[in-house]
Amino acid sequence: MRRLVTSLAATAVTAATAIALAAPAQAAPADKPQVLASWTQTSASSYNTWVAARNNQGAWAAYGFDWSTDYCSSSPDNPFGFPFQTACARHDFGYRNYKAMGTFDANKPRIDSAFYEDLKRVCSAYSGATKTSCDGTAWTYYQAVKVFG
Repeated sequence: MRRLVTSLAATAVTAATAIALAAPAQAAPADKPQVLASWTQTSASSYNTWVAARNNQGAWAAYGFDWSTDYCSSSPDNPFGFPFQTACARHDFGYRNYKAMGTFDANKPRIDSAFYEDLKRVCSAYSGATKTSCDGTAWTYYQAVKVFG
């Protein structure tokens, strides 16, 4: 019985020491909200900066961003051959990270507008009836996220 008590006491001391010496959880850098905001603006430069960061996620690991995406959800990622997939990924990034920060409602209109601007930039590569078709598809995608989010 004495061995059991001694063994349990030693285990308890070891566990307590391990907990006490464990490294504290790393907090995200203080500028995380500013970085997130800079990557979710409507401009082409914001989009390009986000794409560069997405391609080098390891450099941003300390921020704990959620890079996951289901692209255009249940809609086609490349409707009628228009490459909307990356725009959908950035839209997911904005939604997921603002929700995690608890500031989604205040930022949703801008995230949705950035999505629409990204889609229009895709469409700017086309002309004539193809551009008209792309612009109409972009508008439909934008209205869907605006209403159904």
